[in-house]
Amino acid sequence: MTKLKWGMIGGGEGSQIGPAHRLGAQADGLFEFSAAALDHRPEQGREYAQRLGVAADRAYGDWQEMLAGEKHREDRIDLVTVATPNATHFEITKAFLEAGINVLCEKPMTMTVEEGEEIVRVAEKTGQICAVNYCYSAYPMVRQARAMVRAGEIGKVRLVVTNFSHGHHGDATDADNPRVRWRYDPAMAGVSGQFADCGIHALHMASFISDDEVETLSADFASTIASRELEDDAMVNFRMSGGTVGRLWTSSVAIGRQHGFDIQVFGETGGLRWASEQPNQLIYTPVGGRTQIIEKGEGGLHEDAQRLSRVAIAHPEGFPLAVANIYCDLADAIRGETRDGLPTASDGVRSMAAVHTAVASAKENGAWMDARPPIFR
Repeated sequence: MTKLKWGMIGGGEGSQIGPAHRLGAQADGLFEFSAAALDHRPEQGREYAQRLGVAADRAYGDWQEMLAGEKHREDRIDLVTVATPNATHFEITKAFLEAGINVLCEKPMTMTVEEGEEIVRVAEKTGQICAVNYCYSAYPMVRQARAMVRAGEIGKVRLVVTNFSHGHHGDATDADNPRVRWRYDPAMAGVSGQFADCGIHALHMASFISDDEVETLSADFASTIASRELEDDAMVNFRMSGGTVGRLWTSSVAIGRQHGFDIQVFGETGGLRWASEQPNQLIYTPVGGRTQIIEKGEGGLHEDAQRLSRVAIAHPEGFPLAVANIYCDLADAIRGETRDGLPTASDGVRSMAAVHTAVASAKENGAWMDARPPIFR
C-alpha cells in the first residue's frame, strides 16, 4: 500500500507534543513525513526538518510558505498536523481545508465557538477531514470501554466521574516561568486556563465512552496562585442529553499527582474505570459480582480494542501509540473507510462551547447553562 504524504506545522525541536506526532504518524508505515514548517524561527525550522529527513524544498519557513508550496504539487501532502500555539489553530486549519488538504489539529481546535462552527462548515463544504487530537480516546482499553457501553454490558449509564489533575504548576515560586505563565495569561491562552488545557480531555472522554453529549453544565473556577488571571483549578458538573449525570475535576496545583487522568462510568448493571497511568487495564465490576481487570491484548475484547492493541499482552503501550492510533483511523478515513472513533471538528467545537459556557457559569456563581454550540442546538 502506498504511503500517504504527511506534513507538520509546529512541534519543532524541544516541543512537548512534536515527537509524539512524529512517532505516531510513522509508527505503522502509513504516512511519509514529506513537508514541514516546524518553528516560528524560519531557518531553525528548515534546518530541523531536514535533519528529520524532509527534503530541502519542502522544509518551509512558515505555514503560509508551506501552503503555497504544497497546494499545487501533484504529490502534495494528504494530511497536515497543526501543532502551533492555540491562537493560530483556526487560521491555519481553515486555510489548509480550503486548499483541499485534510487536517489533524491539536486541541483546542479554535479559541472561540464561532471559529469552531466555521471550521465545521468548511470541513463539510470541502469534504475534507478535520480531526482533533483527543488522543486519549484512542487507547485500546478506552475503545473497549466505549464498546462495552454500546453493547449494553453495564446497562444505561447513570453517572460519569472524571478528572485530569496534576501538581506540576503548584509551585508559586515558579509561577513566572514562561513555560508555565502563558497557560494562565488570557492574551495567550484565551478565556480559560486549566479547564481548556486539560479539563476538555476529561469532558471529551466522558462523552466518548458514554456515547452521549454534554447538554448543560455548572462550573466553579479558582485561581489558587494570586498572580494568575485564569483558573488553575475547576470543578464542573454537567448533564448529558441522555440523562447521564457528570462530575469533573481538573487542577494543575494538586501537588503529588503526576498525570492524574482517569474516568469512572457507572451504569444500571455495572461500572467501568480507566486511568491513563495504567492504560492497559480496564476495571469492570458487574452489579452483585466481583471486580475484574480486563487486560489490553487478551482474548475476547471488542473489535476496536483488538484492532488498536499493538503489542502482546503484558507489554505496555504508551502515549505515542495512542497518538499513532489516531493516525491509523485518519489513514483509514482518508482512504474512505470511516472510523466513528475519530474525534472531528464537531468534537472540537463542542469542547470550545463547553469552555466558554464554563467560564460564564463560574462568573455567575455556578449557574446552570446550555453548553451546546448553537450549531448543534
